[in-house]
Amino acid sequence: MSNKKYTLGFIGIGLMGKPMTLRLLNAGFKVHVWNRTPEKLKTVTDAGACACAAIAELVKASDVIMLCLADTAVVESVVCNHILENGSADKLLIDLSSIHPENTRQLALTLYEKCGMGWVDAPVSGGIAGAEQGSLAIMAGGSEENIAIARKVLAPLYHQLTHMGDVGSGQVSKICNQMIVSCNVLVIAEMIGLAKQAGVDAEKIPAALAGGFADSRPLQIVGPEMATGTFEPVKWRVKTLLKDLHMAVDLAACQGNATPMSGLAAQLMQLHGSRGYLEQDPATLIKLFTRSDA
Repeated sequence: MSNKKYTLGFIGIGLMGKPMTLRLLNAGFKVHVWNRTPEKLKTVTDAGACACAAIAELVKASDVIMLCLADTAVVESVVCNHILENGSADKLLIDLSSIHPENTRQLALTLYEKCGMGWVDAPVSGGIAGAEQGSLAIMAGGSEENIAIARKVLAPLYHQLTHMGDVGSGQVSKICNQMIVSCNVLVIAEMIGLAKQAGVDAEKIPAALAGGFADSRPLQIVGPEMATGTFEPVKWRVKTLLKDLHMAVDLAACQGNATPMSGLAAQLMQLHGSRGYLEQDPATLIKLFTRSDA
């Protein structure tokens, strides 16, 4: 399988799936696509993707099937209800979603036992901008052979792909990534709120801190948005960070580790989400730390 030109299947054409599919098409891959909401396929089909009426059709037509789905339950449903019965040993599944490591290991084992199909968990970091620019960081778990295939087909998407170990290790690594990102975004919101209340021009803070120890990509992205109250367009969602924090807390409990910072971050994110912000951009977290809802 390693010496052929792969036909790809991409399931999940959302905020991240659309720009990734467009880059794969631009790189010359033939890409079959399926999405729960067919209307969202127009941009990628206009660019040359082949729309499939059913997941089974996509699996049968593709060598490498990629998933970019919302959560563990959706990945389980797609794999168990559609891919298991249509997969084969000459195909590979690459899961770009961020889901629970233990479910990943169980699904990968089931897929291999039922139809001989391999699995690479390859969650990504870098957001929509990273997907559009092909500068994503990918943390991958799987066999050396399957990782080699993943490196080849995902090449248009990343600036760095790190083989973290066996299946599931990519998901553990993404959870670690999200622990840092979530706590960072929350403390940025807390800081911007304090700066505003203390009379500082908060819009200047990201530039003032650029290059120092407090600098970070989240600061440079969400800091100005929080300072100006700019929450559109939605580039990522509060519910995504909350999902990943819940997985972090669960993983830590299974390992017997204490994660008080991530636990508190999950509670604050849950509070914010309960106020109607689950589908909104994390820049809205500033509303937790300001007296005005403006």
